[in-house]
Amino acid sequence: MHLYKNKLCGLIPIELGNLKSLTILELSHNQLSGSIPSSLANLSNLQYLYLNENKLVGLIPIELGNLKNLMHLVVNYNQLSGSIPSSLGNLSNLQLLYLYENRLSGPIPIELGNLKSLSDLEVSHYQLSGSILQEFGNLTQLQRLDLSSNHLVGEIPKEFGKMKSMLYLYLSDNQLSGTIPLELGFYELLEVLDLSRNRLNGSIPKSIGQWAQIHYLNLSNNKLSEKIPSEIGKLRQLTELDLSHNSLMEQIPSEVQSLQKLEKLDLSHNRLSGSIPNAFANLPHGIDINLAYNELSGLVPRYVVFVNASIQLLQGNPGLCGNVTGLKLCASQIIMKKNHPFHHRVILVVMLPLLGAALLGFFMCRLIAYQQQKKKVPQKGLDEESGDYFFIKSLGGRVVYDDILMGTNNFNEAYCIGTGGYGIVYKVELKPNNVVAVKKLHSSPENVDRNGFLNEVRALTNIRHRNIVKLYGYCFHAHHSFLIYEYLEKGSLGSILRSDVLVKELDWLKRVNIVKAVANGLAYMHHNCSPPIIHRDISIANILLDSDYEAHISDFGTSKLLKLDSSNWTAIAGTYGYITPELAYTMIATEKCDVYSFGVVALEVIMGKHPGELITSLPTLSADYLVPEIMGDSRIPPPSSQVQKQLKSVLSLSRACLKSNPHERPTMCRVSNMLMKDQL
Repeated sequence: MHLYKNKLCGLIPIELGNLKSLTILELSHNQLSGSIPSSLANLSNLQYLYLNENKLVGLIPIELGNLKNLMHLVVNYNQLSGSIPSSLGNLSNLQLLYLYENRLSGPIPIELGNLKSLSDLEVSHYQLSGSILQEFGNLTQLQRLDLSSNHLVGEIPKEFGKMKSMLYLYLSDNQLSGTIPLELGFYELLEVLDLSRNRLNGSIPKSIGQWAQIHYLNLSNNKLSEKIPSEIGKLRQLTELDLSHNSLMEQIPSEVQSLQKLEKLDLSHNRLSGSIPNAFANLPHGIDINLAYNELSGLVPRYVVFVNASIQLLQGNPGLCGNVTGLKLCASQIIMKKNHPFHHRVILVVMLPLLGAALLGFFMCRLIAYQQQKKKVPQKGLDEESGDYFFIKSLGGRVVYDDILMGTNNFNEAYCIGTGGYGIVYKVELKPNNVVAVKKLHSSPENVDRNGFLNEVRALTNIRHRNIVKLYGYCFHAHHSFLIYEYLEKGSLGSILRSDVLVKELDWLKRVNIVKAVANGLAYMHHNCSPPIIHRDISIANILLDSDYEAHISDFGTSKLLKLDSSNWTAIAGTYGYITPELAYTMIATEKCDVYSFGVVALEVIMGKHPGELITSLPTLSADYLVPEIMGDSRIPPPSSQVQKQLKSVLSLSRACLKSNPHERPTMCRVSNMLMKDQL
């Protein structure tokens, strides 16, 4: 029964308990009030119960513990009170439990440690008290655990190390104490860890070097001490690292230079000493670094990451000096300046031309401003509802509007490298030694897809993931509207699969890794973005490959932010052959739309061609038939036995993603995890 996202109000009828054959009850996103009727416990065949985002009050009925077939229990965003009933520990088939954003209180019942099938548990933003259960270590299938923003005390149990399937662990904003357990190093699949705003002490364990997949690590606002371990350099997928507001000491390890995907590094408010290491010279351009309020000393080096650095990022280090506004000059700089034989003469030589230059610059600025006013060159922010927009981030040097026009010879077709969903893509070389991809929208004002353009900017502005294309800047204007991305050398996956020559470089292992990368990117969008982002047009045309054949999701023109107060009704968007069937009659966009499209793409990558009618017949065909069918791309040699095992995993997951009932499809978080383990 699907009644979600309507305007239903009043009480949930107790008579629903008479529908003994019901397997799905979906009443979310309505205005239902009152309590959850205990009669729902009579639905012995119920597998999915969604009551989230209503106005329900009262207790969670203990009778729900009788629903032995229940797989999903979702009651978040209500006004439920009382404690979590211990009877929920009887739900042996439960895979997903969302209780967050209610008014629940009290300790976590020990019986939840019996939920051996649980993969996703969220009980954040409560008033939960007591300690974290050691019994959680029994939840070996758990991939996502969110206990953040509660009143939990005590230590993080060492038994957590048993949960080796963990992908996302959120324990922030509690009152946890003790050390970070060494056993967390067993999380080899971990992608996100947030232990911030607690009372953790001791050192950062060296076992963090095992987190080869982690891209977000936040240990800020604790009482951690000792030095930052050199093993930090092994976290090569990190895009954001926050160790601020602790008591970390000694020098910053030189191994940070290995973090080549890092976009944000916050080491502020610690007791770090010594000079800024030479390793910072090797960090990516444009990285956001904060070293304020430490005990650093010496000259601020003239590395690219510190060019035009703000004093706010370096202040509070009395020993630092250099040519940064707000910092004192180093002693050697002062002596050199005072002892120079032409010191006074230089002042005159410099000041007179500067005065003349200032006057000339004043008139030139007035002239340029006048010309820009005539041309109506856009300079506004994205937040405005109408008008033109123009913003370009630094790419190792100042990038301006004219550079794009010059780099493409005014968008000459000779620089065209492909066509996107609503524009033409150009390769542009910018000084110094920067290559970017520029997607130009249709030039005539009446054809400019303003909504698609803004969707893409909003979706990509804050995304930081290795498998999602990076947005460097944008310009929205009736004459020239374009988006500026990182340039990915191998182009689209579709162009390679269609080429009998290029496809020979796409061996079986590369194909499996492409499927894994797309799954990782989608899992991040669905589970780590707030609000979640659905792409709505996942296809081989919108997956780009870099020089190492690693996949990056692109073309977010049809993407949608899943706002909690929105019905998410939508016009049908996407590419024919990849669109989920239920969208034709529900017109509601959910994450499961992307899951379906992913299933199609995964099959297409392995088969080398679109699966076509095979999609509808998948459930009825035997595995013995399907295995040779999907591994039938004769353009490359047959797979080895080891890779063949991974291909079978891709096949099984694809079948699950293509189920006609969206509720029976796995989440992208689960898909990503299963692909990493190469087993079902």
